[in-house]
Amino acid sequence: MSVIIRTENLCKAFGESPVLRGVNLEVREKALSAVIGQSGTGKSVLFKTIMGMLKPDKGKVWYKDIELTALKNDALIAMRKNFGYSFQNAALFDSMTVAENLAFPLREVLRIKSRSEIRRRVTEILDWIELPGVEGKRPDELSGGMRKRVGVARALVMRPEVLFFDEPTTGLDPVLSETINNLVVRVNKELNITCVMITHDIPAAFRIADRIAFLDQGYIVAEGTPAEVVKSEYQMVRDFLRISFSELNV
Repeated sequence: MSVIIRTENLCKAFGESPVLRGVNLEVREKALSAVIGQSGTGKSVLFKTIMGMLKPDKGKVWYKDIELTALKNDALIAMRKNFGYSFQNAALFDSMTVAENLAFPLREVLRIKSRSEIRRRVTEILDWIELPGVEGKRPDELSGGMRKRVGVARALVMRPEVLFFDEPTTGLDPVLSETINNLVVRVNKELNITCVMITHDIPAAFRIADRIAFLDQGYIVAEGTPAEVVKSEYQMVRDFLRISFSELNV
């Protein structure tokens, strides 16, 4: 698989608190990758810095053969259309219906004017995520799992090449978590979209991801296939995985 996203010595601090200290990461095209690690280690900051939502203090981000960190603001915004972002809490507009939430990026980002085209694409993606007929509902009328799926649909309706999932199963019970994990796999395998996910569901990550990167102390300290990461000699990785998998047997 070719590399679609690459970071080089990526650094980001907030005031006197460094978060990313020199992240070197490669994301393989068409693969499903997972970024794991302890809470508060900067995984969401890494995603947002890659997308240009946050400006790095140092380092470079490449998308294919384009250095995103060298682009002017307008060019970066245009390039960002290749990326989708599924937020941890879905981040739907409460005052809008499901259809209006999904239509929003089509109108405001892609500048699609045709109402029939917008309606077609909204219906198509809701059918694909197996939520037909919810167009008129508002977010507070949906279950937690349904809101998560609509959040994914809003990212997918833009037809991105890369889709970032920020903790897609947080707050869901095991059955709903499995449904969302299966949806991530479908996005990757059926739509051929490069998927990168942050998750604390470590067993699921090792089950569904093609590649895993472990972020600790501002660095990627282990990266590779699940089998390769399991064999890491880095102590935090070993402890983290031991505890994560032992909890399944409690």
